[in-house]
Amino acid sequence: MTEKNFTPTPDQVSSYREALGCFGTGVTVITTDTGNGPRAITVNSFSSVSLDPPLVLWCLAKDSHRFNSFNACQHYSIHVMAEDQQEQALQFARDGLDFSHMDWALDHKKRPQLAECLARFDCKLHAKHEAGDHLIIIGEVERVMYRKGKGLIFKRGQFGGFADQI
Repeated sequence: MTEKNFTPTPDQVSSYREALGCFGTGVTVITTDTGNGPRAITVNSFSSVSLDPPLVLWCLAKDSHRFNSFNACQHYSIHVMAEDQQEQALQFARDGLDFSHMDWALDHKKRPQLAECLARFDCKLHAKHEAGDHLIIIGEVERVMYRKGKGLIFKRGQFGGFADQI
């Protein structure tokens, strides 16, 4: 493939998405309780912001049919998915209401917590910032869980993981 060089204008959206896809990211599932039941959304726009205080961010598309649920939430959990949880991440990407394919429980703040994820960050809302067609949601981390294992990675439209070290 030849190198592409362009200005990211509206007519170059597919090329811009393709360029962004060159950056491999971990896969996360964000969960919250709405009062009408648990909700989930699969995202790869997760990042650490600060160690003191402990802050993390993720981005929510304004055109998501789950926007209202997550825009209104005050408490949520961010789950870093393990390499063997690809199907669960895909199911939450398709349907954020159906939790039947995963073991989960509510914590004391009614955050749905998914079983067997690689890491979990239980957050309370710290700030929200408008950013084009997305909302940047910053959470203050109240509790953390993690375990050893391989994370689920997404790059150029494909899922994968890291090869074992030799």
